[in-house]
Amino acid sequence: MSILWTEEAFLKAVGGRAVGGPIGPIGGISIDSRTLEAADAFFAIKGDRLDGHDYVEAALDKGAAVAVIAEDQAARFDPPTGSLVIVPDVLEALRQLGEAARARSTAKIIGVTGSVGKTGTKEALRLALTPSGRTHASAASYNNHWGVPLTLARMPEDTVYGVFELGMNAPGEIADLVRQVRPHIAIITTVEPVHLEFFGSVEKIADAKAEIIEGIEPDGAILLNADNAQFEHLAEKARDAGVRIVTFGARSGSDAQLEKVSLRPDCSAVNATILGDAITYKFGAPGRHLVGNSLAVLAAVKLAGADLALGALALADMRAPKGRGARFTLPARGGAFTVIDESYNANPASMRAALSLLAQTEPGDRGRRIAVVGDMLELGNQSDDLHRELASPVEDAAVDLLFASGPHMKALFDAVTPARQGRYAETSADLVEPLLGEVRAGDVIMIKGSLGSRMGPVVEALRSRFAPDAAAE
Repeated sequence: MSILWTEEAFLKAVGGRAVGGPIGPIGGISIDSRTLEAADAFFAIKGDRLDGHDYVEAALDKGAAVAVIAEDQAARFDPPTGSLVIVPDVLEALRQLGEAARARSTAKIIGVTGSVGKTGTKEALRLALTPSGRTHASAASYNNHWGVPLTLARMPEDTVYGVFELGMNAPGEIADLVRQVRPHIAIITTVEPVHLEFFGSVEKIADAKAEIIEGIEPDGAILLNADNAQFEHLAEKARDAGVRIVTFGARSGSDAQLEKVSLRPDCSAVNATILGDAITYKFGAPGRHLVGNSLAVLAAVKLAGADLALGALALADMRAPKGRGARFTLPARGGAFTVIDESYNANPASMRAALSLLAQTEPGDRGRRIAVVGDMLELGNQSDDLHRELASPVEDAAVDLLFASGPHMKALFDAVTPARQGRYAETSADLVEPLLGEVRAGDVIMIKGSLGSRMGPVVEALRSRFAPDAAAE
């Protein structure tokens, strides 16, 4: 076991008082007793639904090196049955540990935010940087007030490159996170009408994303999407802060310039110039929207001092994760059909990108392009209009049948031509049986919606009905 934290360093970082015996070497940090491994430190965070203090005994029974608990819960664990550290606030203690990890690190740190593409960009950075040195990045979309300090606290001291995803639902959230991460390089993938319900305008969303600029280390750089409508607004923020601007995109004169791209159903072949270096590479996940972000990834690789050629080569191994473009095939009578799983989340920009991806994928003999879509949430009073405006992308993608659920998707369903109208239902659950009855060999089915629209169960229903043991490609 590699030691992540010694007892001395751990206690110095989190403060509080230790009871119940000495703390052994700490190999990891956990907030979930179900996935905890022996020698992890368990932080008993109280969330909206669950209280980590209810799982302290389970964590200690599984071999946790120590459990960090709140002062107001200490009486529950007296006498202690294992090593405990008692602190005023458990989440604050985790944050302090994360800040200690950042303070001791000599790694090049990269922060990623944006309305769309944060997690994919983080994963591409992980791939591209790993050949040049030990790279640390979160295992999932840990981009909020507990995910970022958790990812920081898990960063080994000998990390060479650290990659952190920063998300937000309200103004000020990214500013708080970036003060913890303190990146040398930051990326804003794009700014789109997401969370409009909370912000009111795209410009205010851009202001919130621009908070990442505030925490960039001296002599650092911000990578901005030159093709995005909010580019000049973001660039002005960066200039005012005195931060170096590095641009990426298809726009002529970009520092990371797209020269040529060949879009394929399973990948993209890209020719680009990255900060003066001409390079050709394959990006293993399909989609034009991902190509732009790959330019930012390679620019960040070069700015971080990593090997650009090795980084570009590694991007061939990029794969779309579950719910974010993952593809798999399922058997049907007379052949098979393809599912594109985009069920994790949705907004107008990502919905257009998913429809474009569907358009790139050729159906088999007698097959059709089928889009199964649920509501895009948090769009405020513009919601119906933004849903209705997807009618043109649906037509452009040559969608043969549209299956739609949710009150806002009714606006889109009514806006497409009758020949494309497959089925509308108030809930995604009510779409399942009509969809299952419609599927035939050769079809390509793209499923997408906001998390609250519950499109994931539609994907699982297809798996269950056609191949219970099917695995993603």
